[in-house]
Amino acid sequence: MSRRAQFTGRVRDRCTVILAIAAATAALCGDARAQATYPSKPIHLIVGFAAGGPSDIISRVVGAKMGEILGQQIIVENKTGAGGTISTDFVARSDPDGYTLLNTTTANASNETLSKTLQARFGRDLMTVATLADTANVLVVHPSLGVKNMAEFLALAKQKPGELFYATAGVGSATHLTSELFNMMAGTKIMPVHYRGGSAAAKDLLAGQVKIMFSSIAPVINLIKEGKLVGLATTGLRRDPALPDLPTVAEQALPGFETRLWIGLAARAGTPKPVVDKLADAAAKALQDPEVKANLAKQGFQPLIMSPEQFNAFYIAERDKWAKVIKDTGMDRN
Repeated sequence: MSRRAQFTGRVRDRCTVILAIAAATAALCGDARAQATYPSKPIHLIVGFAAGGPSDIISRVVGAKMGEILGQQIIVENKTGAGGTISTDFVARSDPDGYTLLNTTTANASNETLSKTLQARFGRDLMTVATLADTANVLVVHPSLGVKNMAEFLALAKQKPGELFYATAGVGSATHLTSELFNMMAGTKIMPVHYRGGSAAAKDLLAGQVKIMFSSIAPVINLIKEGKLVGLATTGLRRDPALPDLPTVAEQALPGFETRLWIGLAARAGTPKPVVDKLADAAAKALQDPEVKANLAKQGFQPLIMSPEQFNAFYIAERDKWAKVIKDTGMDRN
């Protein structure tokens, strides 16, 4: 090769490197500008359960305040079906820019073991952003079931294995998992009837078409107070502030029994940390707002504030806890 050709080759290689560096620098600057101006358009919050259920309610209450803090509207969209897997996979395919968020719940943690169709995985396709709220579940029955306390309910369930049916907010939902944990610990066999959200389940429960449900507190608290449904027990280790006169399952019958419905926010994996931190900060500020707190309390929820890192550790613990329940009860084989 001639000296001229060698020189030309070296110049071309150097130019290629310079152009590559320039392109990378421009991209980084563009990303930095995008992060600095985030959010510059409305944010879409995807909810995997029907309107009127706790996931929907919390998303709208907290999302509205977060929108005020961020200066952009947060639009709640309900993409229901398959126990939340449709919404989860949808967000996992979105751009990692913070403009499409997932309302994540206990169902997300359980679906990683339970669902046969879920494609997305936290840590690979999705990342935690912030927790929003949590609540105990409450065991409610239709008055026609004829029981008024946990002792009577347990006696009836053991007399009629496989003959009683409980409603759930969907396969893998917190209400489903709580019911199966109860069956496992109590030695009962109450059969599931799955609905597309807690609101639809509570509607049939009120009509007496199904007579038992471990519901989140929000859809049924007023029905309990009005005497249209009978509250038997809550599922925390301590009595719930929303229903302080109602004993817990652990207190009455099954020591150590505890489940809570939690709700948070997730984003597509790879979303820039400054964007995630900005969202987490807005969520924390929204949850400290007195009006938001009051609205959550009316629905039986309490604010739950965690950083993205704390939420990630919490999510892993929940995923592992419910994986054991799912496998021990054989739910993954159904």
